[in-house]
Amino acid sequence: MINRFIYGVDQLSKSIGHAFAWCIMILTMGTCYEVFMRYVLNAPTSWAFDMSYTWYGAMFFMAGAYALSRNGHVRCDMFYRLWRPRNQAAVELVLYILFFFPGILALAYAGWGYGIASMKILEVSVNSPAGVPIWPLKMLIPFGAGLLALQGVAEVLRCLQCLRDDSWPPRLHDVEELEKQLIAEHAAAEARQAQEGGAR
Repeated sequence: MINRFIYGVDQLSKSIGHAFAWCIMILTMGTCYEVFMRYVLNAPTSWAFDMSYTWYGAMFFMAGAYALSRNGHVRCDMFYRLWRPRNQAAVELVLYILFFFPGILALAYAGWGYGIASMKILEVSVNSPAGVPIWPLKMLIPFGAGLLALQGVAEVLRCLQCLRDDSWPPRLHDVEELEKQLIAEHAAAEARQAQEGGAR
């Protein structure tokens, strides 16, 4: 039951993260168009700046849970990686309770009021004359925080399982750290060299 919940939350974070990853394509095309208009035709657009931060902000808010589900957030782990899994889980559990959940729940609460106030007046950007709507971006703040909180619950359950079993439960693997790929390739190369040396 717990594994099904963790897997379901991971799948939800993955689906939303993959959907919002398309913001990168829109950002790239919009930026290329702006560069062409500005430097080739000498006719810059009035909406490029607003578009860049709204689409990037949308991706940032909504992909946070996906990064957490893949253990992809930046951490200083020069000591952490040397610990036993049970010790890692104990430290993570304490940090989730003391820092993660209070911060994320405060963000969701404050973000809801911030987003609703913006939506009520259909707020637009003041940075350009194009009047690009920014209230949808502000409404994403509480939703992104809520998704992070849900993924945080799944991570706490992972920690509890690791405390019990002294090994981390598996994660979905649609992406992989480059470091892990390089270590695996190095190990495979060493194994081939050892086999070739033994054959001689």
